[in-house]
Amino acid sequence: MNFFSTNIPGGQLVCAKGGEVETAAGRDRLHRALCEADAVLIGAGAGMSTAAGLTYSGERFDKNFADFRDRFGITDMYSGGFYPFPDAETFWAWWSRHIFINRYEAKPGKPYRDLFNLVRDKDYFVITTNVDHQFHLAGFDESRLFCTQGDYGLFQCSGPCTQETYDNEATVRAMVERQKGMRVPSDLIPRCPHCGSPLTTNLRIDDRFVQDEEWYKANARYHAFCRTYEDANVLYLELGVGMNTPVIIKYPFWNAVKRNKHATYCCINKGEACAPEAIKERSILLDADIGEVLSNAFLLLRTCGKKDRYALKLEITTCEIYTSFKPPRC
Repeated sequence: MNFFSTNIPGGQLVCAKGGEVETAAGRDRLHRALCEADAVLIGAGAGMSTAAGLTYSGERFDKNFADFRDRFGITDMYSGGFYPFPDAETFWAWWSRHIFINRYEAKPGKPYRDLFNLVRDKDYFVITTNVDHQFHLAGFDESRLFCTQGDYGLFQCSGPCTQETYDNEATVRAMVERQKGMRVPSDLIPRCPHCGSPLTTNLRIDDRFVQDEEWYKANARYHAFCRTYEDANVLYLELGVGMNTPVIIKYPFWNAVKRNKHATYCCINKGEACAPEAIKERSILLDADIGEVLSNAFLLLRTCGKKDRYALKLEITTCEIYTSFKPPRC
């Protein structure tokens, strides 16, 4: 898959140390970068949706999955997605509920709405590993989104026999309404219209993940955007991207900034905001809350007098252990 990259700039990771003085200086630099940039490339991971309140554990999990917790010992929605349920009826009781609360019941989170207000009049693009449709709900142009890891709103053949996906809203809602005792009625279990095999979620959990026609079109648009601005004054804005799949967003952003002397990289992360030594002079590292930064950024941007000329790529990441990686090419 040509959007992956395992290359990264050399050197150790440089991380924000926190503190009011450093944070204030970082906010000022971000303000200037927003005012001066030509385009915005946004990379978003799970931390962005967590900031929006779509948490997978704690009170929200207990409210919706107490029965699964008590019977199967599942402690959060993420691990529950890999649980070996005893039959298809139980599997779909779990997944229909999971999909419903994260895709169909959820409203657009404030960080997503604030981010949209920052870029709505700009030439922007979003690459995200999130599958919850929050960018769509917040008003982002679908033609400017590349959701690399799938969509809670789609089914695919479990084979798969074709590279097709299927809208699942009606089926999911019926499963949620009719399930009892952590089981859905057998007549609701979805089947492939071509081969009759069970359908499953369109999520990248193994090599059977379906990349349909729309996936490839979005991939092409993303790379076209990268090529258009590869030498421009771009702000790379990465939100909530951890180290589980850094080859999709984090490494490509780092590599793009290393290659392009006009680019700026901004990493916002409560706890650890980091960048490689090779690009530290053009990196903005903020040890701060994603939602707080985004809610204040638009007010600052309005004062720059050049609102129609900025472009941005920002990273808010869960930076963990730096081993030996280099940022990939867009």
